[in-house]
Amino acid sequence: MTFELIVIGTSFGGLNALQILLKDLPENFPVPLAIVQHRHETSNEILRDVLQDYCHLIVKETQDKEEILPGNVYLAPANYHLLVEYGSTEYSPYFSLSTDAPVTYTKPSIDVLFETAADVYAEKLIGILLTGANNDGSRGMKRIKAYGGRTLVEEPSTATCPRMPQAAIEAGVVDKILPLVDISHFLRQICQL
Repeated sequence: MTFELIVIGTSFGGLNALQILLKDLPENFPVPLAIVQHRHETSNEILRDVLQDYCHLIVKETQDKEEILPGNVYLAPANYHLLVEYGSTEYSPYFSLSTDAPVTYTKPSIDVLFETAADVYAEKLIGILLTGANNDGSRGMKRIKAYGGRTLVEEPSTATCPRMPQAAIEAGVVDKILPLVDISHFLRQICQL
């Protein structure tokens, strides 16, 4: 199976978790990543700057209508939902940004990214939930799994806050549970690196 996008959701404790996950992905990692990190609506690009220090890939705040390309880590901007959509003339998925109301009390919402990515990528999608204090992401993981994609969560005992991965486990929508330090190795294996 060739995967074409990895979506990652995290909340409380996410900065540390993302640093650990991203630092072990090589610069030739073939699959783009899209990340929703819950953060305050007025936060600036410091998240991008901090993550770039730990990552061999290009980390960027996603722009509206931006094409999805390998070698990039796309961050949902503060106070916007990040969505995946089809291109108008051919299969050329791109990101779009939405100012719609918060979902599960958050904007950006993990569920919004996961559900729209599942609609576009189906079985070529990997969804990952890391540490977090609410259940955002469980509904999106359900859609990823229903469409044939792979679902993975951080082992709750390794999470700063276990609620988010635990909610997905309890919902029965998780294919694999791994300690945080093992996730990037697993991604390199299944993405053929």
